[in-house]
Amino acid sequence: MMEVSIWFALAAGALSFFSPCVFPLLPAYVSHLTGGQARDGHMKVERSVVLLRSFGFIAGFSLIFILMGASASFLGEMFSEYRIYIEQIAGILIIVFGLQMMGWLSFSFLLKDTRSFETKKKGTALGSVLLGMAFASGWSPCVGLTLSSILLLASASSTLTQGVVLLIVYSIGLAVPFLLISLMITKTFTVMNTINRILPRLSKVNGALMILLGFLVFSGKMQQISSYLSVFSFFST
Repeated sequence: MMEVSIWFALAAGALSFFSPCVFPLLPAYVSHLTGGQARDGHMKVERSVVLLRSFGFIAGFSLIFILMGASASFLGEMFSEYRIYIEQIAGILIIVFGLQMMGWLSFSFLLKDTRSFETKKKGTALGSVLLGMAFASGWSPCVGLTLSSILLLASASSTLTQGVVLLIVYSIGLAVPFLLISLMITKTFTVMNTINRILPRLSKVNGALMILLGFLVFSGKMQQISSYLSVFSFFST
């Protein structure tokens, strides 16, 4: 399933960033990471500081996500003889998560949010890494559903390496827009205001993507599509 899974993981990471419970908090995260303040229509802080602390934040959440992916893949390998059942269960759960994101289902236990801005090192390089780890560990309703779907996909992957790669790609999808827009808001908040208006639609897209992924995993079509696309893919494994 690797050929298709990587593209789903990349898209899921980007859409996780552009979610109603992550993107609007970006100025707060940047302020906490750098000690900068929102003033005169932009974030008052040196761009070099934003760049350095953002990389620390990205390293923190990537580390946790990759460890999660390795754990999910390891469990999947332990029960490899039941892989077909794991894929079917994973497919059903991913569909449920997608329906939740689109607002067609509403399970309160899927809406828990344990994030916190509290870290022992505030506005430091170490603090940025710790905040990234706290973000990944606490999750949020939007990121949690998408991340859970990618973890389920990792558990159904063939090898531990493939599961880890999926979470690396997911982290990249989340990291790139975080870094770019963090730098942009040091100049102007206009981009934030523009994207905020389309966030509900992006959440629907994310949900639809998860539903499609769930159906492909459940039906076993992922392997067929991947076999076809592997001829054109840069991600052959």
